[in-house]
Amino acid sequence: MATKRAGKASGARKSDTISNNEPPVPFKKAPDSLEPFFDQLSARHIYIAHIDSKPASFKRKIFSVPVLMNIGVVLLFALRVWYIGPYYYLLLQSALGTANATTFLAKDLSWNQLISVIFRRGFTFMLDLTLCVFVWPWPIEFCFGTTHGNPVGWRMQVGFRDKEIYVRRSRSWYSSTKNSTISEDAAGSNSGATTKMDLVNDEDARRLLVAHISQATSPLLTQQKTGYLTMDGNWDLDWNLMVLATHLVDKKELALEAFTSLTLLHHDDYGWLTVDLRSLGGGVGSSASSGDDDIRRRQVFAFRDALATIGKEDLFFRWIEIIQFEATRPGGLGDAERQAIVAKEVRDVFQENGVDFDQLWADSVGTEGLHGM
Repeated sequence: MATKRAGKASGARKSDTISNNEPPVPFKKAPDSLEPFFDQLSARHIYIAHIDSKPASFKRKIFSVPVLMNIGVVLLFALRVWYIGPYYYLLLQSALGTANATTFLAKDLSWNQLISVIFRRGFTFMLDLTLCVFVWPWPIEFCFGTTHGNPVGWRMQVGFRDKEIYVRRSRSWYSSTKNSTISEDAAGSNSGATTKMDLVNDEDARRLLVAHISQATSPLLTQQKTGYLTMDGNWDLDWNLMVLATHLVDKKELALEAFTSLTLLHHDDYGWLTVDLRSLGGGVGSSASSGDDDIRRRQVFAFRDALATIGKEDLFFRWIEIIQFEATRPGGLGDAERQAIVAKEVRDVFQENGVDFDQLWADSVGTEGLHGM
């Protein structure tokens, strides 16, 4: 599904070469294990996948909002058709030569009356045209959209799960940027020709691309919001790919963890690439630190969601209060002995509420403690 190869910028702005056929940081060649998934992707888009661990009951409530909105739109349209249908039928009869209540002769009306009739009919036509063009497609796309699937079809095939795979597809900004051209004078050549922008090898273009990806993969977005609410002006959900990813996991062709935080894009020279999120940022040290912070945030959010699932979300905030209080005391939590005392206090609080802290953390996060700590 690779697109036609494009020329690449050369010269001072291009900080990396492809002589070794390896993409520059933070890109990596997509592992062959993901081939069943990326074989179905279009090279015109970037794709971002993540796992939403919100409780299934919460997702039902979120999904009910657009369902009710679209039902409301359909009912309002039905009411509008019932109300205005006979009027349009009379207009049609009048146009075909049958005189009725909508028929009038301009010569029999004053200028004020004529202007009033034209304005009222023009407003009616414009209102109904606007509803048909801009509003009616909402329920149609919601239930019967075929280009990238539709939410109803996705839910019917996948259902509601505690761990769901969401796949976002870049909107027009990526394809327009990818297909834009730059002068080779700006790229360090004096030929005066133009060349297609290389979003992977060109340093400035790569910085812009990484900024988009970094913002879209922020844990504050993917963990705080349910996946259905991650659509915005730059990214749209791809319902067909979400069904595909879920079926691949159900059939054991791919592990669920493969979609934990996955970014895929296609390059003419390297093929399908992933983005190492731990490398996003400034220097090597800051990148690693940022990556560790992101992992820790995901672990904390996963633990919070697990507590919310069993109706104990108040324990999460109690845990945070204890840690914050101890961290602000003289000496903080730097001493190993003090850490052990605080850990016991936390476990006791959880135990008093019928929750085994260590077991729940292991079940929800899959580790024995916060990453890197």
